[in-house]
Amino acid sequence: MEVLAHRILWSVVVLLAIIYLSKQFQKLRILFLNTKAVLFLMLSAILVSSNWLIYIWAVSNNMLTEASLGYYINPLISTMLGIMFYKDRPTLWQKVAIFLGFLAILYQVMSLGSLPLVSLGLGFSFAFYGYVRKKANVPSALGLTIETLLLFPFALGYFFYLEFTHTNMFIFPPDFISILLLLAGFITVLPLLCFNAATTRISLMHIGFFQYISPTLGFYLAVCIYDEPLSQEKLITFLFIWLALVIFSVDAYKNHKR
Repeated sequence: MEVLAHRILWSVVVLLAIIYLSKQFQKLRILFLNTKAVLFLMLSAILVSSNWLIYIWAVSNNMLTEASLGYYINPLISTMLGIMFYKDRPTLWQKVAIFLGFLAILYQVMSLGSLPLVSLGLGFSFAFYGYVRKKANVPSALGLTIETLLLFPFALGYFFYLEFTHTNMFIFPPDFISILLLLAGFITVLPLLCFNAATTRISLMHIGFFQYISPTLGFYLAVCIYDEPLSQEKLITFLFIWLALVIFSVDAYKNHKR
């Protein structure tokens, strides 16, 4: 919760600096008066903060492999949302890829006896976040600024609670942990600005395609750097997902070339 609070707090600082330097405060004020847009951004703020919290919890509890699986599933969920809500027309191979993703989850449930809740939570929360941001159709930096400003009072309140109970890890002058918490703002804002800019420009199918990079790096960190155990059942689940993504990617490449 403390890491989440700092992600929100320092994201607000970074974003307000961007808004100031780009002279967009007037546009920010006008957008705040747009009730419909603010309601969409309130929903997207809940979704993205839930995604952050699940991911932080997973990493803190040595579940980076499960987090990686969640972001592998996410492109398939984004594709499914594009089909359901934006009437994107899936090809036969895209249907096969989505079906393989479903089989991967079904296999894990049958082999391990439980749903991969962390993976599903991450995949669905971020896919729906992309969907809501596309519906909101607001500029990337302005939309993200309003999202974090809506979350800011809760984060600030929790920060003061930690200070009052003397359980805050953040100190001044900052030590190494405090510097990492400060950097959370930059690390949070940069990819989300790029993501939000993309959602208003390209289809959810293509957004899903470009999101393979993050879980691949996460999987590498989990297995090669942090030595998380990779059971045979989990590996088979990943193989199903990887096969689905290969089919999806080849099909997308052929369609793009055509």
